[in-house]
Amino acid sequence: MKEDILKTLRAYFEMEKESGVEEYLLSPKKKDESLSLKEEVFSCHMCGLCKTRKNVVFGSGNLKARLMFVGEAPGFDEDVQGLPFVGKAGILLTKIIEAMGLKREDVYICNILKCRPPQNRNPLPDEIASCIGYLSRQIDYIKPRVICGLGKFASQTLLKTETPITRLRGTWHEYRTIKFMPTYHPAYLLRNPSDKKLVWQDMKKIMEIL
Repeated sequence: MKEDILKTLRAYFEMEKESGVEEYLLSPKKKDESLSLKEEVFSCHMCGLCKTRKNVVFGSGNLKARLMFVGEAPGFDEDVQGLPFVGKAGILLTKIIEAMGLKREDVYICNILKCRPPQNRNPLPDEIASCIGYLSRQIDYIKPRVICGLGKFASQTLLKTETPITRLRGTWHEYRTIKFMPTYHPAYLLRNPSDKKLVWQDMKKIMEIL
């Protein structure tokens, strides 16, 4: 029975081919959007950071994550390893994630910029403008339920505001219908450990949503 069906299908396609039909709706599977975007970012030369970077730091984690952390830009360790938040600030972020009852593999972590600014200086407006489209497409692909903005630059950039992080944090905002919680950057907490309790308050609000 199966062989008869296959013979019939083969004869049908041979007839279609002779009639000039070359393509069908059953086309090869489209290239994964995330992989395509990653390849695009790795070959990016839209700003001057491409000349000083060692590695592009695209992002890492669960592509179906309900929680997405967005930081400012890669630092020295991230530039060397090509992964986000792997230095001292990254170790602290991992501890925060684990305290929430999650693992790094459960969330998605990335930055506004995909390349390290020299000497870890602040991102420049043209660098943000060149890179923000990539982040927007990452968010569209992952579709997180909550985005946590880590620090001033990430939060102000995505919320399009100049409100200080001291006033932004701890309050729910919205980024394109996605719940957005600004909080202090882990690097800031390394310098100001007394504010860890404030970040934990923000994380508890995120846990309530999740």
